[in-house]
Amino acid sequence: MVVPRALFDDIGAFEGIRTEGLDDAVARLLDPANHFFMDRAAAEEDPSHKQLIPYCIFRCGGRILHYTRGKSGGESRLHAKISVGVGGHVNPVDTGSGKTGPDAYHAAVTREIEEELILPEKHRHRIIALLNDDSNAVGSVHLGIVHLVELESDNVASHEDALTELAFSPLKELNGPRYEALETWSQICIRHLAESGT
Repeated sequence: MVVPRALFDDIGAFEGIRTEGLDDAVARLLDPANHFFMDRAAAEEDPSHKQLIPYCIFRCGGRILHYTRGKSGGESRLHAKISVGVGGHVNPVDTGSGKTGPDAYHAAVTREIEEELILPEKHRHRIIALLNDDSNAVGSVHLGIVHLVELESDNVASHEDALTELAFSPLKELNGPRYEALETWSQICIRHLAESGT
């Protein structure tokens, strides 16, 4: 699922995290009139469009779930980096049963979480920000929709080989000694969580 770069610019292009006007911006991005599906390989090389990516951060108390991206993951440019985000692309399969717009998007969120993690319980989550980083080739063709998922238990396991070394660490540690090992999007999100007290 992609939106034209022109729509992103019209909403208000930014670098890093955006929280102001969040509901209106997300509503426009998820409006079926404003997005469509593009071949993945073409989309990865086309900065005139932005792929919408749910990026889910899992928090249990004051600790954040993180993992290392293994080589079996789909994005070779991110291998061996520590990530706090679980999610991925919204695909045509998410439009099953006639789903469109926000319904298709949230079906993708559920699918991605279930594909990547084994969770011990039902969970609640909320969209807390948009995320953009045009400073590198990966970021220039993606736009993150950041979800914060609150867990009551840290009994979480990986459901696929691409997620290795799964663990929870205090936010202060991820924003401190481990910060440089994080992938760029995770750095942006961890810094935001630390500074905003979200």
